[in-house]
Amino acid sequence: MAERKRFRLRLPSRTLILGERTLIMGVLNVTPDSFSDGGKFLDAEKAVERALEMEREGADIVDIGGESTRPGSTGVTAGEELRRVLPVMQGLRGRLKIPISIDTQKAEVAEAALAGGAEIINDVNALHPDSEMHELARQRGAAMILMHMRGIPRTMQKGPFSKNTVRDVLHGLRGAIARARRAGIAKSRIVIDPGIGFGKNYRQSFELLARLPELGKLGYPILAGVSRKAFIGDALGGVAAEQRGWGTAAAVAASIFGGAHIVRVHDVAEMRQVALVADRILAVPWKRA
Repeated sequence: MAERKRFRLRLPSRTLILGERTLIMGVLNVTPDSFSDGGKFLDAEKAVERALEMEREGADIVDIGGESTRPGSTGVTAGEELRRVLPVMQGLRGRLKIPISIDTQKAEVAEAALAGGAEIINDVNALHPDSEMHELARQRGAAMILMHMRGIPRTMQKGPFSKNTVRDVLHGLRGAIARARRAGIAKSRIVIDPGIGFGKNYRQSFELLARLPELGKLGYPILAGVSRKAFIGDALGGVAAEQRGWGTAAAVAASIFGGAHIVRVHDVAEMRQVALVADRILAVPWKRA
């Protein structure tokens, strides 16, 4: 097991302590085509209720996304993404007590979401320079999640895949961190994400999970997004996304033992139980035994 470092993640309105326990980021896709829950929360009222429900279930952050980045997805316009996201943000204003993260690749969407109360930008496109996004984060004091993605969602699972995925991820994340720092984003506002399943084949996704402690050497808190992903379905014999709960639980536990500070999940109540038990195991002073 990896020894998890402690960090303080600064947001505009508060500071999150990372490493004392695993934080749970609840996934809220307001899309018709996300791989696991597409269409389920496209209605703004249902999305608002789900966000509040996730808070009651123990989520520490809600991650709202209006554009699917599943393999094969082609994306939507900024206008369409805003049409999906902003009513949810408005419905949560003054009601949700935990921080909101906006899952977007577009500075225009991030800007509107930050104005609506979001405090974190979850940028799956962090490896491709977007000076507007970085400048926006700096000006607004938002935290940024920098994720590694090889290729683009439409074609990322068609290869070619990296010959050394861990080296590729480390190299890409170093570049993303360097760009963010040059843009003036403080180290205390950055989280890194290896992008498991984003431009990696199934074997590579498992390898990243097994070698997650190597990412800790970069010196930043780690977010792991493994929930219901295809590599888990493959290991389970090809079961559908909604049937991957137990497999997700194993992957979430492995992420925590590998040093992840935040886990991004669909099933908040269930994965919070996994995190609570995994954190107890991490707390055992086994090195001094």
